[in-house]
Amino acid sequence: MVNLDGGFRVGIYGGWAHYAPVVSKYAGVDLECPIYDSHFFNKRLSVRFFAEAEFWFSSIKVVAIVIFIIIGILAITGVIPIKGYAHAPGLHNLTANGWFPTGFKGVFTTMLTVNFAFSGTELIGVTAGETKDPGKTLPKAIHTTLWRLVLFFVGSIFVMACLIPYQQAGVTQSPFALVLNHIGLPFAGDLMNFVVLTAILSAANSGLYASTRMLWSVANEHMMPQALSRTTHHGVPFIALVISMIGGLLALFSSVIAASTVYLVLVSVSGLAVVFVWMAIAICQLIFRKKYVASGKKVSDLVFKTPWYPFIPWFAFIGSLLSCVLIVFDDAQRPALFYTLPIVVVCYVGYGLYMKLSRK
Repeated sequence: MVNLDGGFRVGIYGGWAHYAPVVSKYAGVDLECPIYDSHFFNKRLSVRFFAEAEFWFSSIKVVAIVIFIIIGILAITGVIPIKGYAHAPGLHNLTANGWFPTGFKGVFTTMLTVNFAFSGTELIGVTAGETKDPGKTLPKAIHTTLWRLVLFFVGSIFVMACLIPYQQAGVTQSPFALVLNHIGLPFAGDLMNFVVLTAILSAANSGLYASTRMLWSVANEHMMPQALSRTTHHGVPFIALVISMIGGLLALFSSVIAASTVYLVLVSVSGLAVVFVWMAIAICQLIFRKKYVASGKKVSDLVFKTPWYPFIPWFAFIGSLLSCVLIVFDDAQRPALFYTLPIVVVCYVGYGLYMKLSRK
């Protein structure tokens, strides 16, 4: 399932990493671009490079969101004026029409999009094998990731819900830019577009790293052709990197050539595939704990213990399963389920055949 996730997501994430250099030459595609980019990552791609690039990309996002939340709170409390309000808006927009003005169904029908947005948090586990002291750093990363998600996601959504009536919320304009424009900040749209671009680069950076390392990992476990496990003297799995890059570039081109067909399928599959991955992680956690105890070891010896076990793994599994089932009731997202299930079957059958033939 991890391999499935990496293969799907690299098509979405990896392609965006080269949006500027490739699309600018789209009329006459420069074939040197992927070769040049692959050579660059061959020399530089490592945990250190990945971490440094992600640090700077993420820092821009974090600073922008923190500033947005602070400005938003000042507008909510009336410290700074906002267009359309003579007094402080407070929580009026949030409570005027109830918590679910269009019904509770909308919460579930948006889960696939939300899952797609949250995909990537599992990358903490991908980097574990190349971390000097995973026993200390990973538990810290897990805890801080949770609190950051609560602060940045919930905090920014709270601000937008307070300042934008739900009737005005749409997809034609960024809600971040809409809030800042109402407050009267100049060039708000351009600033947010820049932040979005850094977010895309951040996602591309992490997606390319993850897909490459996942391909290497499964090949190293003899579950895929051994060529994918070969590394350069820099420790970079170059062949896995090239395949990941090709997948990303093909996905990028599909967003232009076949946006309503191929690209739509890729987006749908990637959003749902990550839910399958989370379900698999939850099940693996349950099985791991059971076998760990059965082997005579103590839970107290674990460096990191899942809190509220087994409630948390089961909650994660059931919640993910519900998000898959409930999209059946949404006409716009129902095709994602029909696209994904056959691909999952093909992957499992293909894997089974490969393993069977490799044993001969």
